[in-house]
Amino acid sequence: MTTRLTVAQALVAFLSRQYTERDGRRHRLIAATWGIFGHGNVAGIGQALVESGTGPDSPMPYYQGRNEQAMVHAAVGYARQSRRLSAHAVTTSIGPGATNLVTGAALATVNRLPVLLLPGDVFAGRPADPVLQQLEVPYAGDVSVNDALRPVSRWFDRITRPEALIPAALAAVRVLADPAETGAVTLALPQDVQAEAYDWPEEFFAERVWRVARPRPDRRALAEAAHTVAAARRPLLVAGGGVHHSEAEEALRTFADTTGIPVATTQAGKGALPYDHPCEVGGIGHTGTATADELARTADLVIGVGTRWSDFTTASSTLFQNPAVRFLNINVTSFDAHKLAGLSVVADARAGLEELTEALAAAGGHRVPEAYASGYGERKADWERLVDSAYTPADPGARPTQPQVLGALDALVTGDDILINAAGSLPGDLHKLWRARSADQYHVEYGYSCMGYEIPAAIGVALAAPGRPVWALVGDGTYLMNPTEIVTAVQENVPIKVIILQNHGYASIGGLSESVGAERFGTAYRHRASDGTYTGGPLPVDLAANAASLGLRVIRARTVRDLREALAEARWSDVPTGVYVETETADTVSGAPPAQAWWDVPVAETATRPSAIRAREEYERWIAARRRHL
Repeated sequence: MTTRLTVAQALVAFLSRQYTERDGRRHRLIAATWGIFGHGNVAGIGQALVESGTGPDSPMPYYQGRNEQAMVHAAVGYARQSRRLSAHAVTTSIGPGATNLVTGAALATVNRLPVLLLPGDVFAGRPADPVLQQLEVPYAGDVSVNDALRPVSRWFDRITRPEALIPAALAAVRVLADPAETGAVTLALPQDVQAEAYDWPEEFFAERVWRVARPRPDRRALAEAAHTVAAARRPLLVAGGGVHHSEAEEALRTFADTTGIPVATTQAGKGALPYDHPCEVGGIGHTGTATADELARTADLVIGVGTRWSDFTTASSTLFQNPAVRFLNINVTSFDAHKLAGLSVVADARAGLEELTEALAAAGGHRVPEAYASGYGERKADWERLVDSAYTPADPGARPTQPQVLGALDALVTGDDILINAAGSLPGDLHKLWRARSADQYHVEYGYSCMGYEIPAAIGVALAAPGRPVWALVGDGTYLMNPTEIVTAVQENVPIKVIILQNHGYASIGGLSESVGAERFGTAYRHRASDGTYTGGPLPVDLAANAASLGLRVIRARTVRDLREALAEARWSDVPTGVYVETETADTVSGAPPAQAWWDVPVAETATRPSAIRAREEYERWIAARRRHL
């Protein structure tokens, strides 16, 4: 039996019948499609979506985006909130619509999060050559701009004949559902092939369930891991995003309760334990807490669970200073499990932690020395007092600092609230200061740290977690990069809450620029002064008015007191709502604590300006402390 459909119609029908299943729970693999239409997909995928119906109860729900990169960000937010068990597709036209996907695709793949990209492509049959928006490559006839997606995709294929869709679609969903291989998946669709009809075998449209396994650790590797943990006197566990992806939070809590081993978290792993758990010691690395970083410097064993060991986590290979330190990595991917010359346990994070806990119990149990546990507990209490100081304003009638904005939000939220952030100075403040109350409250995309992620990602998260308050925290620099999906939130009535912080420039990079001798060049949003520098008055930009013009309900807050009232009003709003606040420059009392560990940003080796000379001297002191863990 066959069914005659176009390639686009067949693809939509196929995707609507794909499911994942883990621990007995089933999820739609592709729960919806985002799309912006042009000549490269309007008569193919666009017509196929119309043909199937696009409402919330249709086989393939559809969401209208305003920017192709932002649509990918929304899809990534949805996938992360769905623990990678459900994803969205994104369709675009050829040319700029397709190339606008590249940044979002890189973000998805860097963060190991599934998204299906369906860009239109130039004619496979080449009846006219070139067509509108086609890139002509003199040395190759089979290259299009979509090839820019190859290095940022975990799977890429171009469907040049109808029948080629069958193996390509099956390969695509296999990768999307695979916890070790997932990321951006691209099926480039020539516009003529999309509209071409074919007799499809009925089996192609059968319901398929892709079971997401929990790989168990190798017996010998597990036994060696248990022996290594039992022998350690100052162990530290670093929880990464893999803990959340595998829903391993309870297994981690049991392991920590049983052993007393302190748990530090990467940006992706924060919330793996609630902030008030006795073993939770906060963020680790350049943006980490003093508690976690001090433990890291003296640890004799570092247990990485679901982390890829980025430079922010390792403080550019300067953090783990104990000469005898060893690493034990539990990771579903062999690639990450072998990093830092660690003892490799290739396994699902939950399965690995459960079996390691059982192995330690079978060997008679294990717990860290009481002096070690009480010591890190005291240092954690000291850090919490610093957080209180940063959160608490001396004058509620004054303009708030950025940490005081977080403090006002901290006093309001419950474990139901979800915070979205990605770039600027906020990730550092959040990693150090935020008190995560639930496993999925803290959503900071720091693998790609992409400005413009927050607002569209908040929409994706809200679609995956309806009824929960979702906050997008954006600075003015990030807001100006990508505010367009406010329109989408208004159109779909997704009641996200957007906090817009106006600090007149790229505050994070401004601080970094000053520290490396670049003197904050090109980082302030100010008028050009008579000497040619951007040091004049602040630009007369009204971001609140801009957001309101896009349909967002905006509340202006001028003081800490105003801010508290505005945040409470926004939290209970049932329409997309923004809170706009101009922040005060932080001082040593109300600002976030400084970095507790280094980050390698190379400084000019030769310079005449004193700031750069001083910065280079400091840089050389730090690089002398760097070590390779072999």
